[in-house]
Amino acid sequence: MSTTFQLDTATSRANPTPAPMKRLTVPAIRQRKKDGVTAEPVVMLTAYTARQAQLLDAHCDLLLVGDSLGQVIYGLPSSVPVTLDMMIAHGAAVVRGSYHAAVVVDMPFGTYEQSPEQAFASASRVLKETGCAAIKLEGGEAMAPTVAFLTQRGIPVMGHVGLTPQAVNVLGGYNARGRSEAEAAKIVGDAKALDKAGAFAVVIEGVVEPIAIAITQAVACPTIGIGASAQCDGQVLVTEDMLGMFERVPRFVKIYENIAEVISGAAAKYAEEVRARSFPGEEQTYQPRAPKA
Repeated sequence: MSTTFQLDTATSRANPTPAPMKRLTVPAIRQRKKDGVTAEPVVMLTAYTARQAQLLDAHCDLLLVGDSLGQVIYGLPSSVPVTLDMMIAHGAAVVRGSYHAAVVVDMPFGTYEQSPEQAFASASRVLKETGCAAIKLEGGEAMAPTVAFLTQRGIPVMGHVGLTPQAVNVLGGYNARGRSEAEAAKIVGDAKALDKAGAFAVVIEGVVEPIAIAITQAVACPTIGIGASAQCDGQVLVTEDMLGMFERVPRFVKIYENIAEVISGAAAKYAEEVRARSFPGEEQTYQPRAPKA
């Protein structure tokens, strides 16, 4: 286990305390892939809060503070409106809640595309204010100079190719990418450019499977699939999707538990007991102390 728990008597909440284990590092993740082979696939899930990080930390190599928090946490229509301040606030919470997994924070739309200098200013702020291990940015060959600029200045970068949600307005939706030969070749080329520029890993999202396999075989860094292929060097999902928190999820999601039903059922039982005045009971209330003899 990467995190142990102690009870904070002031708040009655579980707070993490360090266990004798070092946090995984970016070089350690990068070195998982040797001579084109990753013997131990990389496990990554999204996390947006300290408590969520506590629960996921022991099981993950990477925790991604994704800009998907725009939809998942804030109910926004896409990730485009997400701000740097939002990412930093949630990134810092996830770092505080974890001790084992390396934490990666998404760069939100509009904070890195203008120039490498803009990207460095934004990314350095993220690292300073969250304590995270790396940042992730979307885009392929066009972003390669920025990736090189950042990595040469001490900022580890995870790339992201294929279906890039921040470009939804250009792509016209969230459909799988790479169905034409030209688009497939471009996606593979994008991943190669990011790898050459120094990305320590590349997320491949929402592509037809042969593209994911071709990229994984073509690049030296680990690939992390989401709607891609089991042959990628690792996998990532939005945690709330795999926990069944939403009625609709992308086709590539496997729902491992239906937490939405559990929460709804618990709330219904609570409401019933409140209306029946059976909650709170004696165990949940403070009674006067008996007078001393």
